[in-house]
Amino acid sequence: MRRLLIALVFGFASHTTLALGLADLSPQESGSGLKEALTRGAEFAVSNLGKQDGFMGNPKVRIPLPGNLQKVEKLLKSIGMGKQIDSLELTMNRAAEQAVVEAKPILVDAIKHMSVQDAAGILTGGDDGATQYMKRTTSEPIHAKFLPIVKRATEKLKVADQYNKVARKAASVGMIDKQDADLDGYITHKAMDGLYLMIAEQERSIRKDPIGTGSKLLGKVFGAVGH
Repeated sequence: MRRLLIALVFGFASHTTLALGLADLSPQESGSGLKEALTRGAEFAVSNLGKQDGFMGNPKVRIPLPGNLQKVEKLLKSIGMGKQIDSLELTMNRAAEQAVVEAKPILVDAIKHMSVQDAAGILTGGDDGATQYMKRTTSEPIHAKFLPIVKRATEKLKVADQYNKVARKAASVGMIDKQDADLDGYITHKAMDGLYLMIAEQERSIRKDPIGTGSKLLGKVFGAVGH
């Protein structure tokens, strides 16, 4: 019984100390820790995606054929359009790889302008609080930056002509929607989805094992949040 009481007392004391960990952090510590985490997430995403096969070689972010074209891919290849299909997919993913490099300065700027209120919301915002902040503050400028890069890539390789050929075949059997007719917009949105997915993965990794990052500041800030 005595041992049980001692265990309960120390357990309660430990729980209380850990529970106060987040409140004990200064706004400066919280902000600095979050900025470091966000910077790591941005660098991780851009460095992994902004290279050859960054999208094409990663099944998590690889950009597939638009909409219902995926359903008729085998059919289109069976009627001699395999080369066009493969070229289209490759070009879409190469365009995304080129565009995503331009995201870094926009992400860094959003990190610099993070307020104390933003930091507080991120810390208590769940496993993807930081990623949601990035999406909220960078989606519009990143879209504006990505779209012309994607357009140049598709124009350079004349992928629009290839896509129109594929689209006409699909349209003839009612397998493509108007929404998927804007190829450049489709690629841009998919590139953004991949970018934020990678940022989210890095955020979850940091939150799960902040000590493992090797950063004392991240260990302190996210260690407190975890408790």
